[in-house]
Amino acid sequence: MFSRSAEIYDAVYAFKDYASEAEKVIKIVRDRNRDARTLLDVACGTGAHLQHLTTEFHCEGIDLDPGLLEVARKRLPDITFHQGDMRVFDLGKKYDVVTCLFSSIGYVGDEQGLKRAIGSFARHLNSDGVLVVEPWFSPDRFRVGHFNLMTGETPDLKIARANTSRIENGCSVMDFHYLVASADGVNHFEECHRLALFTSDQYRNAFVENGLDVDLDTEGLMGRGLYVARSAS
Repeated sequence: MFSRSAEIYDAVYAFKDYASEAEKVIKIVRDRNRDARTLLDVACGTGAHLQHLTTEFHCEGIDLDPGLLEVARKRLPDITFHQGDMRVFDLGKKYDVVTCLFSSIGYVGDEQGLKRAIGSFARHLNSDGVLVVEPWFSPDRFRVGHFNLMTGETPDLKIARANTSRIENGCSVMDFHYLVASADGVNHFEECHRLALFTSDQYRNAFVENGLDVDLDTEGLMGRGLYVARSAS
């Protein structure tokens, strides 16, 4: 997915306030479990949320993309990171908190993948644990034909990423075109990202079918909402 862009991912998303979002997650967890100590961040990316969550929890991360994990390990060398698919992973342990943020849940592919992923999260959650999932857009909120330009930079690079959007087979499809300028010239490459579009009912059903009680914070961390779940009593 991020095979070409992992090293510049943080520069592209430099606008994102990971510290503030982590503080919101911490408050959500503490409101439900004051004694939570361990946290697993699923689809942890480059570890930008974990960098701030480690102030409150003993954290681990898991992601499918080896390039993103390489960046995360350099950022947080004292944290354990695992490579795995969120739909089928088994770490052989449980945590007080499991998070899946920045709409990464959209990468599960389809509704069956969603149910499998929530099931994997639930199996790694202690009985009094808290699950926090930030959804991707629902079908009625995704803007077909929307085009976007994002820029970023590092001391050695200037970066532009442009994309258009469409829907295919229940998934939003975004073709990202990157221009990366350095002293050696300008490099162009492309990535195609497919994120499944689920309704609120599909999300809720996935939680319920995996034995979880769930609430929806409609605002969430950045306006996309936030599902907060615990084991059903």
